[in-house]
Amino acid sequence: MNTQTEAPARRRLIVLLPLLVFMALAGLFLLQLLSGRDVSEVPSALIGLPAPQTNLPALEGVNLPGLDSKAFAGKVTLVNVFASWCAPCREEHPVLLALSQDKRFTMAALNYKDQPENARRFLGDLGNPFQAIGVDEAGRGAIDWGVYGVPETFVIGKDGKIAYKHVGPLTPESARDLLLPQIEKALAAPG
Repeated sequence: MNTQTEAPARRRLIVLLPLLVFMALAGLFLLQLLSGRDVSEVPSALIGLPAPQTNLPALEGVNLPGLDSKAFAGKVTLVNVFASWCAPCREEHPVLLALSQDKRFTMAALNYKDQPENARRFLGDLGNPFQAIGVDEAGRGAIDWGVYGVPETFVIGKDGKIAYKHVGPLTPESARDLLLPQIEKALAAPG
């Protein structure tokens, strides 16, 4: 064997190997991106488990109770995690107002790391779809709920278990195609 011809071939392989690895990874990422998977459906380890024991104080000045997980018992509840400083929360708010017209379920909120006066102004300007609002100033309650960021929305079944989690802002389409079917399923399930 000629070692002089093997050396350039080996060098070419060493140079091409990182490029081939990069191309393979780029192809894998592109495949995931184009797969059509809905990124708002982030798997949660809490699905099927009881909603976290939560007892957050009420948002002062709105005359609603705080967020208490005991209030979920026997009814379907939508829990929305929002903040006044969250631009996507503003975008989804009309969807929440529309959902609040359906009286078959309760809507509650976890106000995440927000100033009370800003949260009150947010709800005063945009409308208040909630029947209960718990203030989570330090963000500890959100940790118990497994929140990745705001906004997030949970469907709690009549049995007090988390039936569904939507990450990101709700749109009319995601509410119709993803959230409402989960609400219907939770309403149809035995308590």
